[in-house]
Amino acid sequence: MSTTVTLEEAKAHLAELVASLVPGEEVVITQDKQPVAKLIGQRGARCQPRQPGSAKGKLRLLSEDEEHLKDFKDYMP
Repeated sequence: MSTTVTLEEAKAHLAELVASLVPGEEVVITQDKQPVAKLIGQRGARCQPRQPGSAKGKLRLLSEDEEHLKDFKDYMP
């Protein structure tokens, strides 16, 4: 699906045009009735905000091992 707007309309309402785009939708921008640019909606990577404790129970320790900490004794208080 393609929508056509003039350059003046695009300048005045660019934020609204971008916000209303869905993935794959096209908006053709014209100047003097000639196409000069095209906006194409992309799939946004909208991540959910992290929630404390959301990974609880997803990590399992197979063994309690203090041996490996000996290599870092110079860096520990």
